[in-house]
Amino acid sequence: MAHAQLLVFLIPMALFLKLAMPVDGAMAMPGCPDKCGNVAIPYPFGIGENCSATNLNSYFNLMCNDTFHPPRPQIREPEAHIEVTGISLERGEMRVLSPVNHICFTSNTTSTKSSGVGYDLSRTPFLPSPSRNRFTVIGCNTLGLITGYRGASGQYVTGCYSYCEGINSTSDGAPCAGMGCCEASIPANLTAFAVTFDLNHSKVWTFNPCFYSVVAEVGWYNFKKQDLVGHLGFIKERAQNGVPIVADWAIRNGSCPKKGEKEPSSYACVSANSYCTAVINSPGYLCNCSQGYGGNPYLSDGCQDIDECEMRKLDPKYEELYPCRKGVCQNTPGSYICKCKKGKKSDGTGYGCQPADSPDYRMVVGLSVSAIVVTAMACMLIMQLQRRRHKKEKIEYFKQNGGLRLYDEMISRQVDTIRILTEREIKRATENYNEDRVLGSGGHGMVYRGTLDDNKEVAIKKSRVINDDCREEFVNEIIILSQINHRNIVRLLGCCLDVDVLMLVYEFAHNGTLSEFLHGTDHRSPIPLDLRLKIATQAAEALAYLHSSTSRTILHGDVKSANILMDDQYNAKVADFGASTLKSMDESEFILFVQGTMGYLDPESFTSHQLTERSDVYSFGVVLLELLTRKKALYTNDFNKNESLSYRFLSMFRQNKHQAMLDPEIVDGSNVVAIEKLTKVVVQCMSPRGDDRPTMKEVAERLQMLRKLQMQATCDGENDRDVHDNFGGSPSVILHFDEMTDSSIETTKDEMISYRYQPIQMGYHLVPFPIINGPHESPFRT
Repeated sequence: MAHAQLLVFLIPMALFLKLAMPVDGAMAMPGCPDKCGNVAIPYPFGIGENCSATNLNSYFNLMCNDTFHPPRPQIREPEAHIEVTGISLERGEMRVLSPVNHICFTSNTTSTKSSGVGYDLSRTPFLPSPSRNRFTVIGCNTLGLITGYRGASGQYVTGCYSYCEGINSTSDGAPCAGMGCCEASIPANLTAFAVTFDLNHSKVWTFNPCFYSVVAEVGWYNFKKQDLVGHLGFIKERAQNGVPIVADWAIRNGSCPKKGEKEPSSYACVSANSYCTAVINSPGYLCNCSQGYGGNPYLSDGCQDIDECEMRKLDPKYEELYPCRKGVCQNTPGSYICKCKKGKKSDGTGYGCQPADSPDYRMVVGLSVSAIVVTAMACMLIMQLQRRRHKKEKIEYFKQNGGLRLYDEMISRQVDTIRILTEREIKRATENYNEDRVLGSGGHGMVYRGTLDDNKEVAIKKSRVINDDCREEFVNEIIILSQINHRNIVRLLGCCLDVDVLMLVYEFAHNGTLSEFLHGTDHRSPIPLDLRLKIATQAAEALAYLHSSTSRTILHGDVKSANILMDDQYNAKVADFGASTLKSMDESEFILFVQGTMGYLDPESFTSHQLTERSDVYSFGVVLLELLTRKKALYTNDFNKNESLSYRFLSMFRQNKHQAMLDPEIVDGSNVVAIEKLTKVVVQCMSPRGDDRPTMKEVAERLQMLRKLQMQATCDGENDRDVHDNFGGSPSVILHFDEMTDSSIETTKDEMISYRYQPIQMGYHLVPFPIINGPHESPFRT
């Protein structure tokens, strides 16, 4: 096997001619030959050490063998001289001729002649091009192999098998797919390789005595049946001088400097107007002239300006490559310009001219101007119409959302504390209704946490349902809240009515709802009885204020723990008046409207479809029961079934077993009396008949006294007897209420036995509601 340090690469002569450009610049070192025979030798290649870049690699020094006519350039190699047939600076390619590896047989097992071809390219600037070459095997029943090394990554082996039963089983021009010949790709960075045969006998030697394997340029070989016949017939007829191989060459001992870095002393791109390009096949780089320049970038001042205008004169094909239609071409450094003569102007491409003032041009200009004017007027008209439509929509929304009614109330001085906000202010406060700002749902509204322009934190309720009932409820809530001034009722700060979706702006409660406070699963902590009484008292005072301290009676209609908010000091604030209804003090008619939540609904209102002040009392009794038991109004019992808290507690109360349902956190010796009296309030509030229930004012007074006595008992450590005496010693209404409560509890126990309970279907569970059998006198009537 010949040991040669060589590269392979092809540049067809037609391609060289195509890339040639008429530039004034040498391709070889000054005073050095630039050709050997018919082959151009550009620097860094050269003939002799002084004419080549031997400082970069000694293999750039070629020899010109003048024993041939014409002379032939060859790579200097001690063991073999490899002929060079072409070199390209721009593509970094070289085309050489390589011997053919072959083996011939004179019998089944006797080979008369064999030869191997191999190259070690590790110290050369050359590597076989993986895209321009193929490993090719020619013969019948033969396996050819190519082995070698891919840089430092390890050994490489591949090959292909060619088969045929006879000469006539093949055909001329057939692709090398395994019948008579085969092909295989080669990898990149193949620094050493050899082509061999893995066989020592032949069954086809009678008609195919010799097998051949080569690395050859893609497209060079076309199969012929004659290649299989005769002793070395293929070499004699088609490859006496070898087969062409295309090699990639590059400056291997360096790389392109990074931007801003100083160029090393061995940097090969020495010409002005040149640049460095990294190569793909193994490490290294190539140099190229910048766009608009041609020549040799490896020589000082080797890249010269291309005169595109002169090239247009030399060959018509350059007129398309460098167009200048109906203009005057003028060369510039690195480019050219196409100047227009007098009376002409640029055609818009930069590479052509046209008449400056033709009739067609004037027509186009006129039509263009007219089109622009018409378009502008149409846009202005559309914008004006959109503004009017938007303004009209806002007016319609204002009317639909009760703006006129609110305005009438403001004129009558019933609404003078409400701020009217625009949709833009609402969007800014909620970050365009960001989902991360959603606090929850209330009634028919989605509630967002917002920040107004003055950095005030607020809660913004946005209606989810767009219908007349929903609009009426929101306006109703505005009017109601605007009349209310109570520390335990959430304050309405403003509203937005000029959108299709109604919005209200409230003060913000930092500690969420009472329902979350009692039943939240995260970090459930004990709640002392004092705090529970405080919350109950404040909520009762708020509802009592709504019922009796305003100019007109206000029914909440949806009292529940989720509608009682908690501020940062755990003060209760009653909220969500979406179901509220105003009732004149002198009106006797009932309001035929019930909107509440299952578990809190007054059973009397549910069956009669009538809403009264005592309906709020019943619902508040369920809230008190939640405070006592810390269970939800509809909770899951020990049998994993949903059950009504009010129904279950009253049933246990009749059996005197209700203590089992109380929250263990508050059941201790010091709280027994207060809890029992609070239980009596709960039972009275949840009496089946509305007339048997106390008013919210009475409930509030009762809770106020309970709270004071509980605080006094906690501070002074009084015994249960003293607490009982002090609680019952006042001649006020509270004493009457207490006595009546104590005396009526037993009656309530007995009479509740006669009540029937009717199960009401609620989807996946049944909730019983009591139905009254007969009339009962209220214990609060005098």
